Amino acid sequence: MKLRYLIITLIILSVASVFIGVSDVTPLDLFQLTEDQKEVLLISRMPRLFSILIAGASMSITGLIMQQLSRNKFVSPTTAGTMDSARLGVLVSLLIFTTASPFKKMIVAFAFALLGTYIFMKILEKIKFKDPVFIPLVGLMFGSIISSIATFIAYRYDLIQNMTSFMQGDFSMIMTGNYELMFITVPTLIFAYFYANKFTIAGMGEDFSKNLGLNYRQVVNLGLMIAALVTASVVLSVGMIPFLGLIIPNIVTIYQGDHLQKSLIHTALLGAIFVLACDVIGRIIIYPYEIPISLTVGVIGTGIFVYLLLRRKQYGL
Repeated sequence: MKLRYLIITLIILSVASVFIGVSDVTPLDLFQLTEDQKEVLLISRMPRLFSILIAGASMSITGLIMQQLSRNKFVSPTTAGTMDSARLGVLVSLLIFTTASPFKKMIVAFAFALLGTYIFMKILEKIKFKDPVFIPLVGLMFGSIISSIATFIAYRYDLIQNMTSFMQGDFSMIMTGNYELMFITVPTLIFAYFYANKFTIAGMGEDFSKNLGLNYRQVVNLGLMIAALVTASVVLSVGMIPFLGLIIPNIVTIYQGDHLQKSLIHTALLGAIFVLACDVIGRIIIYPYEIPISLTVGVIGTGIFVYLLLRRKQYGL
């Protein structure tokens, strides 16, 4: 798939996203905006667009890095317990810092996401039967255990409504002042791009990496930190978006190959396009109401995931 086609599609969907909504704002209105229309664009529509682009690109790249390091195409923040761990961290932060800033809450969520991902990777090392489908099933079970712990804590301290808000990804409440924390992922992903070759080498195994003089553990830990930081910021700002880090890297791999640095830009663009498309669908299908992004991504993502499984079986991958 040509890069320019992805860019053109992204621009078209971005423009559509800005002008879709209950408040009537059209491209022609840009030449004579009223005060109300300016507020709609600057306070709601543009922040929503930025958050969609960042969430789509960052979660897709996170999935790509995790798949590379684990050498499994079905590992992602959804299937490795990373998202569930981040959600547990957000819940714990609500108990510890009742009036804390979002940054402090993100630090706690990041710590839990990193710990959860690290535990999953350790479990991965102990499993001898490394079937590509079996490993993510273990991750889903691990995530379910963490989710059960979070649910228990939420019921115990009457925080079930707070926890539910982080279970369901939703861009409808994104406004100026409550999404800027996601910008912390941008320099992180830029750093990941320049570190991509080392992630690629690390994905070939510990012995191979050491033979090339690479500090394998340092690279893996750095990759896990990037995955945890990105997941924590997205979950805290938007909520959980399932399957994104799983399906987008696999689609890119089909036509772009396994080299991480060559795939990063395509993965980021396709991830942003996919979330934009799902968000537009969710906003128009029952207009003027809208469907949460977690539902549209979950439904469409499940279908793509099943296709990837069937394709793997067909080609003996």
